[in-house]
Amino acid sequence: MRWCDRRRGLGADGLLVLGPAAGDTALSMTLFNADGSRAEMSGNGIRCLVHAWVLSHGMPTSPLVVRTDAGLRTVTVAPTASGDTILASVTMGEVTALAEPAGWAALGCDPGRPVLHLSLGNPHSVVLTDDVASVDLAHLGALVPQVNLEIVEPGPEPGAVRMRVHERGVGITEACGTGASAAAFAAARWGLVPAGASEVLVHMDGGDATVRLDAPVNGEVTLVGPSTVVATVILEEPAP
Repeated sequence: MRWCDRRRGLGADGLLVLGPAAGDTALSMTLFNADGSRAEMSGNGIRCLVHAWVLSHGMPTSPLVVRTDAGLRTVTVAPTASGDTILASVTMGEVTALAEPAGWAALGCDPGRPVLHLSLGNPHSVVLTDDVASVDLAHLGALVPQVNLEIVEPGPEPGAVRMRVHERGVGITEACGTGASAAAFAAARWGLVPAGASEVLVHMDGGDATVRLDAPVNGEVTLVGPSTVVATVILEEPAP
């Protein structure tokens, strides 16, 4: 929690701990939210974690298998024209249905409004809105703190949606990889993108991500996007 503090720490939505290879994995990831709680999976976080591995080991010649609290995830990386940026794709596993979270009725959603409660190894509630900018997301997210709450609107272009997110253990964040995956899955189910679309572009305040719909029937998706180095921080123990 001290490391994630915006004013007295590094300033972050969470802390990723990169672990060594074990069994059939190249490395492992442990994720802690900004409030200190442990989370199962982060789509953007795992891409950053693998980027950190690349910086010390070099670009891999084959995909890397990462063990997470949500299970195994495979990450494929490629260089870009910028030395500080890589492109990474993550197999996010199967999207499955969840029960309505406790306290959901307090949000006061119109019964006719499209809503999906989904798991990508971590819990999500996706709500279709007319205008994501007009929603008091901080208030609504605080009513269901046990899930990641995504609000979605269509477009602006075909095959795309705009998303805002309130993340469990953090609050409003500028982007969420598992949330983008859930939103893309929901968009396909709701017909917000062309029928048979193989991918969905998700616009977020922190940037765009592409979600490939690998198996629309059973909900398997792949998250694709960049990872960029912004700083290197060395932590030292205080002098006795």
